Amino acid sequence: MTFKKISMQIRPILAALGRHKMATALIVLQVALTLAVASNALFIAATRVMHLSRPSGTDEAHIFVIRNDWKNGQTPVQIDANIRTDIADLRKVPGVRDAFSSEAFPLEGGGGVLSRLKLRPDQTTRPKLSIIYFTDEHAIDTFGISLVEGRNFRRDEIAALGRYDKISAPVVIVTRSLANKLFPDGSALGKTVYFADGPAAIIGIADALQGPYAGSTTRSIDEDNVLFPARFDDTDGTVYIVRTTSTDMAPVIKAALGALSKREDVRLIDPADGVVTLPQARERGYATDRSVASLMALAAGLLLLATAGGIVGLSSFWVSQRRRQIGIRRSLGATAADVLHYFHVENFLIVSGGIVLGSLLAFLANLALMNFYELPRLPLSAFMWGPLLLWLLGQAAVHGPARYAAKVPPIVAIRTE
Repeated sequence: MTFKKISMQIRPILAALGRHKMATALIVLQVALTLAVASNALFIAATRVMHLSRPSGTDEAHIFVIRNDWKNGQTPVQIDANIRTDIADLRKVPGVRDAFSSEAFPLEGGGGVLSRLKLRPDQTTRPKLSIIYFTDEHAIDTFGISLVEGRNFRRDEIAALGRYDKISAPVVIVTRSLANKLFPDGSALGKTVYFADGPAAIIGIADALQGPYAGSTTRSIDEDNVLFPARFDDTDGTVYIVRTTSTDMAPVIKAALGALSKREDVRLIDPADGVVTLPQARERGYATDRSVASLMALAAGLLLLATAGGIVGLSSFWVSQRRRQIGIRRSLGATAADVLHYFHVENFLIVSGGIVLGSLLAFLANLALMNFYELPRLPLSAFMWGPLLLWLLGQAAVHGPARYAAKVPPIVAIRTE
């Protein structure tokens, strides 16, 4: 059917829809709400899937973590000696490439020390949020990350740090993500940043390293990390991060626990949850994101099915109401194809009205989500693929009732009251 012929049908179609204002308005509203809700729901699902599938920057397949709790009554000095001994023993275990102690690890789902970095000590604007990993000169190799600029820590730069000590060091290493945010107009190497307890010079920039917060709630800072040269002598406990030479970590884990068991009088390691591999941490840390993505996709799918059902139901109702009109048109020379095209054009106009309203509602809903949650702006592609999907859905839904109407013999339609 030519465009001219289709355009000639629009006026009588609009006139016919005007006699069914309530039913038409309900379908337009349903299409609008479907577009507004489904586009944002699918966008949330897509962002969650992208978030949970991105790499941590580490050699995940070869890393496991031991959560080590200290028994009561030990001083920070004793704990520092324990950590030194434990790390030395772990590095001697067959199959261990390297190891170090920290207070947190990537994808943990919590932990880490939140810090506020300033570029000047008298800075009054909001400081840059970041997360601190306490590390030593072995952390770069243990994580399996690389330095894109600068150097690693030296052994003499690693200090003992108690829970209540000031977080201060002369040098730090930062991730490239944090460096670019702190100094967007130039290299961060050699620059000074100010922690709450003093300044530190940036001596190295790591390529990428994810923070301990695996979920989506800290998406804006979970790659903005600081490697801080210190052994954290927390009287509660520490974590030992171990990198192996093989992906078959089970025998190495067993041997590592055996090495630590020689001094069970100073520690407690939970037999059920004391050891976790980074692949396991990823699975646990992103459980919420996977659930949200699945629920959002399911909700969007159900909305689309409900909209398709509404279109089918309304189209079938209108066909039954207009059988006499269809018969008269067929008697006057209209072909089955003309009747079929009539209902398709009618559906296109109804869905288009819903799309216009739905696009506005989708935009407003996205603005609200950006204000209340850490959600990025809905991309322009959503305003192209969403309407296209609804147009195709509408045309598919109306096709069955339209074909039924086109097949009704003229004499049967005219006799139907």
